[in-house]
Amino acid sequence: MRFGGIRNGALALAVATGALSAAAVRANPRPWQLNLPEGVTETSHAVWDLNMASFLVCVGIGIVVFGAMIIAMFRFRKSRGAVAEKWSHSTKLELVWTIVPVLILAGLAWPATKVLLQNKNTAGAQMTIKVTGYQWKWRYDYLDYEGRTVKKVGFMSSLAFSSNKVRQLDSGLSPYSVKAADGSNDYLLNVDHLLVVPVGVKIRFLVTGGDVIHSWWVPDLGWKMDAIPGLVNAAWTNISKPGIYRGQCAELCGQDHGFMPIVVKAVPKAQFEQWLAAQEDGARLDKAARTAQASIPHGPGQG
Repeated sequence: MRFGGIRNGALALAVATGALSAAAVRANPRPWQLNLPEGVTETSHAVWDLNMASFLVCVGIGIVVFGAMIIAMFRFRKSRGAVAEKWSHSTKLELVWTIVPVLILAGLAWPATKVLLQNKNTAGAQMTIKVTGYQWKWRYDYLDYEGRTVKKVGFMSSLAFSSNKVRQLDSGLSPYSVKAADGSNDYLLNVDHLLVVPVGVKIRFLVTGGDVIHSWWVPDLGWKMDAIPGLVNAAWTNISKPGIYRGQCAELCGQDHGFMPIVVKAVPKAQFEQWLAAQEDGARLDKAARTAQASIPHGPGQG
């Protein structure tokens, strides 16, 4: 392999590693981001509140435990003539450090369980989208919307051509050359077909796998769901404001696991309905064209 190929491959690997490490926090990370995103759904806000509650509990425990250790080390050190007590246990203390952790865990588990159960309740959904994970892309099928069946609207969503071209070891291209419309680097973060959804609509997601186990994860929605072959998992979301929300496959699924990003585009309801109607019209025209082509008689020698 040429030195240039090795250099470009190493550069691509470094950038990809950085991008995927950042994706563990957020699929589209912000500079110096250290926490979960608050997100744009009811579930994401609840998850963020649970995360902060757990964090504050851990901080409080840390202050008590390490504070007691520091005080003990300095106040009761040998140089000050401290003599160690000789006792094996204290029933009162053992009761305290058994009961208190149980109460803390129960206090955290109760709201967490409520959020999990709430996210499983897809009743009253106004729209259904089926998500299927493949090596290494996603398929989206729009099944119903506002009580009616959506006809033949579905597509594959793969890594954007610009990123896919650069990631090849012998491309000779720099990952830093992949830019979004606003000039930011979106290497490995963009796709060829976005999942378009409406704002303010309860959307049911049916998630499954077509080959191996994947996991569909968009942090701003507040949940992730395993895509398991032969099993359909359900969750829901209701996005509060328009925007582009990015995600990643969160289950190691093979060689190109790191190259199957997710991009959700949330738009106002009226705009979505126009888009959906155009997609359905396109599907009908395509079906009519195929039917017409199939009905053309073939003469001798014609294929």
